[in-house]
Amino acid sequence: MRRITLTTLAAALLFAAPTTASEATVTIHADQGKYKINKEIYGQFAEHLGSCIYGGLWVGPDSPIPNTDGYRSDVVEALRRLQVPVLRWPGGCFADDYHWMDGIGPRSQRPTLRNNNWGGTIEDNSFGTHEFLNLCELLGCEPYVSGNVGSGTVKEMAQWVEYMTSDGDTPMARLRRQNGREKPWHVKYFGIGNEAWGCGGNMTPEYYSNEFRRYNTYLRDQPGNRLYRIASGASDYDYNWTRVLMRNIGRRMNALSVHYYTVRNWGNKGKATAFSPEEYLLTVEKCLDVENVVRRHCQIMDETDPEKHIALMVDEWGTWWDEEPGTIPGHLYQQNSMRDAIVAALMLNVYHKYVDRVRMANIAQMVNVLQAMILTDQEGTGHMVLTPTYHVFEMYKGFQEATHLPLDIACDSLSTVEGKRVPSVSASAARQADGSMTVSLVNVSLEESSELTVQLGAEAREVEGRILTSKQIADFNDFSHPDVVTPAPFNKTRLKKDRLTLKMPPRSIVVLQVK
Repeated sequence: MRRITLTTLAAALLFAAPTTASEATVTIHADQGKYKINKEIYGQFAEHLGSCIYGGLWVGPDSPIPNTDGYRSDVVEALRRLQVPVLRWPGGCFADDYHWMDGIGPRSQRPTLRNNNWGGTIEDNSFGTHEFLNLCELLGCEPYVSGNVGSGTVKEMAQWVEYMTSDGDTPMARLRRQNGREKPWHVKYFGIGNEAWGCGGNMTPEYYSNEFRRYNTYLRDQPGNRLYRIASGASDYDYNWTRVLMRNIGRRMNALSVHYYTVRNWGNKGKATAFSPEEYLLTVEKCLDVENVVRRHCQIMDETDPEKHIALMVDEWGTWWDEEPGTIPGHLYQQNSMRDAIVAALMLNVYHKYVDRVRMANIAQMVNVLQAMILTDQEGTGHMVLTPTYHVFEMYKGFQEATHLPLDIACDSLSTVEGKRVPSVSASAARQADGSMTVSLVNVSLEESSELTVQLGAEAREVEGRILTSKQIADFNDFSHPDVVTPAPFNKTRLKKDRLTLKMPPRSIVVLQVK
């Protein structure tokens, strides 16, 4: 295959129309599907950070912005269309500063808190346990609660679990009823700390392992509610953290987490919508390196857990750019371009390959923060816009609970300015319960179309498709132009028995439903 090199180009070339096309072949092994793609791979994350909660998900029942019991009606409806499977809260770093009793009872009487992690904003605690768990019911998703190990106590965490899940005549259950909720909530996923190696306490893996064992002892399952216990795992390349936790905690945990952000330089992350072709390819290379990270953590877990009882949860992932000019420092408000959509599609395709061990992934974050699904107007006018990343998640819904089908790809490679190579095409395939197939295809190239042949591995009768692309890789949606990057029907496929051919434009994502 040819090797395509992007060197320093004039800015205009970033948006140049394609003049050539490369060829690629995707071969799907339709008879080799073994593992289900857990819907939780499409999980979301909402932290008390910037305007993710306040002004994003929650405006309060007295707001002039249309709402349902305080939840923004337009945001809730948009999230329902994504079929959100699980929502992680209240952090993130905020979780280990959060004391849950501050967020219950009459809102006017709740104490305030300075958000020390994110801009020093004063948190009024008007969105607390009831508001979060009721939102999960409204969205039809599982709650994932992150408990405070860093600055909390064992008693505090144990009482929180009792408050949320006990249906008995217990002190915390009585307090919950006093605050207006008769029946307990169902809370499956519970994180025992967050980033214990950093903002969650700057612990060593050995120390955290002991803390996990101590806290875990007192998190008692209630009748009708069994906790799925998630340990605070590693930051990307810290493989020793995983090795120590697997040895010292073992099957006392149901899962451990790993965090992976598409950031190349933490001191200079770059702009969300102004970047060169070289920067784009470096971003692609960094995001695809998640496969090496996931594979290595899985290998370490296999050493002591070959039966894969313990899951790996990528419960924070996504792009992280410089904050938008004019926004509040520390609130991590960033725009979201076609580049972010490409990153989302590539990383989801990777997660699908490891679903024997990776059973959840939570993108950071749901609204107004980092690689968000939705942006809401910071001036309070009630405007909302769906990001290119939102559209990827909506287009990929067919993968939830489908059976992953392994595949092979033969394609050209692209070379970064650092000499590293990335494939020009990414793909994933899954078989749904009715026997139909979902196939995702990504053309990474900025310049070349891709003439694709897809060997389905089984005969098909019909195919329908949708495409997400834009004229420029830096295109984004804003309140004045909300549909610059939006899905469109894709009918440029030819089907002959078990063989599909199509031509994808550059910087595009295509999802096909094959029957």
